[in-house]
Amino acid sequence: MTEKRKAPEGISGFPVTPFNESGNIDKEALTKNIEFLLDEGLESIFVACGAGECTNIGMEEFEEMTELAVSVTGGRAPVYTGIGGNMSESLKKTEISERKGADGYLILPPYLIQGEQEGLYEYYKAIITSTDLNAILYQRGNALLQLETLKRLTDFPQVVGLKDGVGDMETNIEFTQEIGDRLGWLNGMPMAEVTMPAYIPLGFNCYSSAISNYIPHISRKFYEALKEGDEDQVKEIYEDVILPINRIRRKRKGYAVALIKAGMEIVGLPVSNTVRPPVTPVEEEHYEELRGVLKDALKKYPPNREAAL
Repeated sequence: MTEKRKAPEGISGFPVTPFNESGNIDKEALTKNIEFLLDEGLESIFVACGAGECTNIGMEEFEEMTELAVSVTGGRAPVYTGIGGNMSESLKKTEISERKGADGYLILPPYLIQGEQEGLYEYYKAIITSTDLNAILYQRGNALLQLETLKRLTDFPQVVGLKDGVGDMETNIEFTQEIGDRLGWLNGMPMAEVTMPAYIPLGFNCYSSAISNYIPHISRKFYEALKEGDEDQVKEIYEDVILPINRIRRKRKGYAVALIKAGMEIVGLPVSNTVRPPVTPVEEEHYEELRGVLKDALKKYPPNREAAL
């Protein structure tokens, strides 16, 4: 891959979509969310994706968020948008992404329909070839590519990476062995820190971090320990932070998004525990449980900033 056609590496930031009291997007809070991620050194920004409640974002809101993300980032990191759902809306979003100056997009699954491999190929092809922007394929839900389909899609230079949100390691081994460094490999499992030790040996050198929205320094410490082979540090952060938060995340559907906002609110970032249906806010009992985990974590692994607990 060339420098232009290079997939993100390291830790990717996935800003949430903050809402104000009127239920509209809080642009000031979104700006601070992105600035915080950049200041913490995250290597890429993915806006209006899963953590950003992409399925609940209107087209005008998508355009506003894309423009804001590109402006705030200012070239400090590549900006990717979330594309997916029905074809018509997907192509409108690719046009917006290109016009507003994004570096590429993450292609999420088409809505509901279980397509054959040829249908998935045509879906991806139409989106990929609609612009010259980089494209990352998302292996998730009802869009599960087989090796031969993925190989066909690598004929398009716009395709720079594949993000795995399934956890089928047999398939991942097959993909990485057959395709190698033609693609960048991203771990997109829910709370990817949990599974990253299994992905690194396969060549995955990037992951999307939910907890980086509120404790990015701990995610960074964990990732560096993984790369350096510091098993004691990895085990310690697993026990103190990652597994306790993951246990809370698994208690309710939608917490993959809602728990991020709760964590941000707890540490004093300008995001309220407010989401759009069908996602529901974090329940008080689980909110306080998360507060306790974060209080202990920040005491043991203090950040360079002050956390409001």
